[in-house]
Amino acid sequence: MGSKNFNTLRIEEIGEAHVGTSYETPLRKDAFEKDDKTKEEIIQNLFEQIMITMGLDLTDDSLKGTPKRVAKMFVNEIFSGLNPANKPEPTVFDNKYKYKEMVVEKNIIFHSTCEHHFLPIFGNAHVAYISSGKVIGLSKLNRIVDYYAKRPQVQERMTIQIANELKDVLNTDDVAVVVEGKHLCVSARGINDTDSTTITAEYSGKFEDENVKKEFLSYINNNLIKNS
Repeated sequence: MGSKNFNTLRIEEIGEAHVGTSYETPLRKDAFEKDDKTKEEIIQNLFEQIMITMGLDLTDDSLKGTPKRVAKMFVNEIFSGLNPANKPEPTVFDNKYKYKEMVVEKNIIFHSTCEHHFLPIFGNAHVAYISSGKVIGLSKLNRIVDYYAKRPQVQERMTIQIANELKDVLNTDDVAVVVEGKHLCVSARGINDTDSTTITAEYSGKFEDENVKKEFLSYINNNLIKNS
């Protein structure tokens, strides 16, 4: 494709290629001109037409409420991370106890949606940082992962977005993120491979050092807390 900017490509030019066009989630300039209630009403009407086109009987008691349920789910749940109003406000504290080693939060469960087929992606994220003077409330790490997962996504982009957010919040480049995801667009359609897992990683700052990286990976690959 030469020097052509990916962001200028039309859908017709991209075709079936599964490419990521930006570190940022691709959004229209008018993405937030409509409020959530209006979006729900539009999605409800459109999804109703999809179901009718597929031949489903929306007078059936089991189906008649589906368009409304899907609309509410799209706006308020599985794609809530598109709305910057839902972005978590992480609480950070001065590192008064002078902790100098890495902080690791492993096995953060996430649920996302593949933007190529709108099928689920789910799995675990593992994040770590080394304090430059600030520490973050542990639950906020989970919330950051959840926020970037709750949108149509590409796993590579989500990994980078989580890392960039941590760097901004903690004012440090010493951040690592590893994401393990199961993609239903692989397991439930196409090749129908139910066993494969996709792993993506982003390392920056001190985590680019091989010894630091190995230490981090040893933490996420070992069961340090044993079940009684």
